[in-house]
Amino acid sequence: MNLRQTFLAGALFCLLALLSATVSAVQLPGPLVDTQWLENNLDQVVLLDVRKDVKSFEKKSRGAGAVNPCGVAQKKGPLKVAGHIPGAVLVPWKKVTAKREVAGKKLKVLLPEKGDFERLMQKSGVDNDSALVITGKGKAVAHTALTARLFWTLKYFGFDNVALLDGGTAQWIKEKRKIEFGRSKAKKGNFKATAERTELLASMEDVEKLAKGQGTEQLVDTRSTAEYLGLTASGKFMAPGNKGHISGAKSFPVSLYANSRGIATIYDKDLIKQVAVLFKVDTEVPTVFMCNSGVMASLAWFVTHELMGNKKVRLYDGSMHEWSHRGKPLVSMRID
Repeated sequence: MNLRQTFLAGALFCLLALLSATVSAVQLPGPLVDTQWLENNLDQVVLLDVRKDVKSFEKKSRGAGAVNPCGVAQKKGPLKVAGHIPGAVLVPWKKVTAKREVAGKKLKVLLPEKGDFERLMQKSGVDNDSALVITGKGKAVAHTALTARLFWTLKYFGFDNVALLDGGTAQWIKEKRKIEFGRSKAKKGNFKATAERTELLASMEDVEKLAKGQGTEQLVDTRSTAEYLGLTASGKFMAPGNKGHISGAKSFPVSLYANSRGIATIYDKDLIKQVAVLFKVDTEVPTVFMCNSGVMASLAWFVTHELMGNKKVRLYDGSMHEWSHRGKPLVSMRID
């Protein structure tokens, strides 16, 4: 082997070693990571921050307390989530789902078209070989549900190397870790959907069969007990005059999956299983989860599918919004 061949062989060896090290370094430990793991691996992941309140990502909130030169928020009183974890890329919530007409009805918060979602992820700096962590404000269960819905959508389109940050940005700030302000910057990614996993999605027709007792799946309604019973209803999603739940649906409110009295960290899966028994919900059987819009139910899907390992669970993304606007029957003042 001459000198040139030796040099090329050595360079190739180094390149392969570097690629190997990079791949092994970016493997996520599981579908849920904590703040310490993220801080240790921040430069090796793509971090997406999905929020409705996009201004809070960029600006310091009034009354948020002083910020020291290192960028660590010093809080007094109720925790305020202002700013973002260093390197995080803002994903506006309104871009994550889609509006479209179905059977003559204008519906919202639906699974986006493949091309639209690909463009969103590319704009957010996601490559097909990225290690991806999703965070959100984290102050409420609803914030955690937004992150779970983005997680579900990524899974639907074939992307697997993704995790949620437990407690989101609120947990990061509570621990006095460094935060940044201003707009996010991302180099365009090459993300392409590699699949459309229809086994993760339930249609209205699927749910209609369950309501008629024509299927073997368990239908779980993750809305509040008051909504389930028909005492109240979401004016934002339910068609006027509609209250109650789909016949045969079991109630298991999403507030029992994550802390609703503080930072919305996810409860231990074994505790959730114990609570599920009390609600007569079987966490090990094929299940369809639903809520008002398919967002809050995404968190129940995440816990059951990803943390408990039940791969026979689906999400009805149209949920009560589609069901009620398409004139399907409801029952109230009873527990199925």
